[in-house]
Amino acid sequence: MNRRWHPVDVVAGLVALVAFCVIYAPLVVVGMFSVWQPVRVRGSLGLSSPNFDSYVSLAGNQEILGAVYTTLGIGAAATVIGLTLGTVFAFYYVYTTGLPRQVMQALIFLPFLLPPIITGLALLVAFRELDLTRGVATILAGHVVVVVPIIYRTILVRLTALNPSLREASLDLGASNWQTFRYILLPQLRTALIAAALLAFAVSFDETMVTLFLSGSTSTLPIRLWSMMRLGFVPDINALATLIVVAAAVTAICAGLINLRRGTPTRG
Repeated sequence: MNRRWHPVDVVAGLVALVAFCVIYAPLVVVGMFSVWQPVRVRGSLGLSSPNFDSYVSLAGNQEILGAVYTTLGIGAAATVIGLTLGTVFAFYYVYTTGLPRQVMQALIFLPFLLPPIITGLALLVAFRELDLTRGVATILAGHVVVVVPIIYRTILVRLTALNPSLREASLDLGASNWQTFRYILLPQLRTALIAAALLAFAVSFDETMVTLFLSGSTSTLPIRLWSMMRLGFVPDINALATLIVVAAAVTAICAGLINLRRGTPTRG
């Protein structure tokens, strides 16, 4: 039976198409300009022949690459520290009772609920009172404060969804708390940990406002791009943005394939 298209379906499809164009058209333009650079020919604006000059120039731009390396390092460190703290806090909230766990949760979510400019200013004042020089360490501390609520919430949702009898049965059979965590709970939390790590790294990679207050003379990629807005972007940025988009797309596809393979039942 042929399905008749309702006008509402057509309108919804057009709206979805426009939304996809608005979201992805800038990414396509950036990728295109990384290969075809705008040039003026006889007074009119055109495109050069395809080349990879912007990628070659990016490979020799130590200022941008240095900012990228700093951003990647801080993001990885903030993710690892945030995963550790978020997991500990989630377990404390689930397996304890009383007022202290409610206070802990409120303190964890407070920086996430506040505007980033307030969080950055508060951290700046705190570090000044502690006489700490702004740099990589202060940026890392600020990013940990920002990503811990995301990680904590992601793990907490998964942890509360687990059957409590799993932990109780493991302890009744003589396993220690560490063995129960290692062999029973951790495998159940693996997907939540991966999702939390990806979200935390993405937030840390993109964090600008808090970093602006805590960076000092250290330059991360968002701060570097922020400063370049006044003078204009060089073609290297198009190449860098294209590489970041490709890396993010490949990561998302790989994560989806891994989840799909795990969710596919094996045939005996």
